Amino acid sequence: MARYALRRCGWTVVQLAVLSIVVFLLTDLLPGDAATVDFNEQAGLDQVAQLREQMGLDRPLSERFVDWTGSLLTGDLGTSLVGGRPVSEVLSRSVGVTAALAAITLLLLVPLAVALGLLTGLRAGGRTDRVVSAVTLTLASVPDFVLALLLVGVVSLRLGWLPATWVGADDQWWQRPELFVLPVTVLLARTVGGLSRQIRAGTIASLNAGYTVQARRLGVPPARLVLRHVLPGAAVPGVQELARTGDQLLGGVLVTEAVFAIPGTATALVEAVRNRDVPTVQALTLTLAAVACLLNLIADLVGRRLAPRTEVLR
Repeated sequence: MARYALRRCGWTVVQLAVLSIVVFLLTDLLPGDAATVDFNEQAGLDQVAQLREQMGLDRPLSERFVDWTGSLLTGDLGTSLVGGRPVSEVLSRSVGVTAALAAITLLLLVPLAVALGLLTGLRAGGRTDRVVSAVTLTLASVPDFVLALLLVGVVSLRLGWLPATWVGADDQWWQRPELFVLPVTVLLARTVGGLSRQIRAGTIASLNAGYTVQARRLGVPPARLVLRHVLPGAAVPGVQELARTGDQLLGGVLVTEAVFAIPGTATALVEAVRNRDVPTVQALTLTLAAVACLLNLIADLVGRRLAPRTEVLR
């Protein structure tokens, strides 16, 4: 297990190194830069050139990459080209909202998916299984922004039960739990189906496994049979799917934030791209990529621990 963990951590480091190169090169390909955005079309070339020099945008690509990589290794994310604030400050303000939204979704997603997966797996082929599968598949087929707009139109505008957007919430969003209801509902609807289906498949496989059949013959009570024998086997594919769900959740959070005007990572990223604030774009993009890599690493290690004989491939 220790050798596998070291090897998997090493591959994660390689992934992050490659991602840093890709992120840096892609952001450098953005048309224009912060200097041209700061001036209007009437600005002279000398003014633009002077500002580019002040921002360090006139230096060679290789030199900028070496400086950026060195700063990352020391934990320095650089300075925003718009406003001159540290990128870490911009990141902390935007990522906090996104992290809260994702954490609440995961806290509700895992027990809900496990319950639905066990319920349908233990009654595979029955009416409950068919109904739950139909509902989750239908919800999963609806795009995030479509479901969000439908909920806003019905729940917020027509019924007036919940706020339609986060406009006006400012920094007091953590004191208003009603703001999270619709965004979390959208994220749950898109992710619970895939995770519950994997747990359902693992439940069926565990029920037909030899050790479960033997435990049933020995008269093990049903509740203990499910908790001690079925659930651990069903959790292995569920853990792997949870990593993919985490990747999907990151993309869904960005779309959901845009629809509900949530001042999170999506808003900060769009604003940074509009202003060609390259350091901020690089930091936000690399942070999201690092979170995705970390989720896959944790899922592989947990899956390996739950089923040591199963080779987890990525």
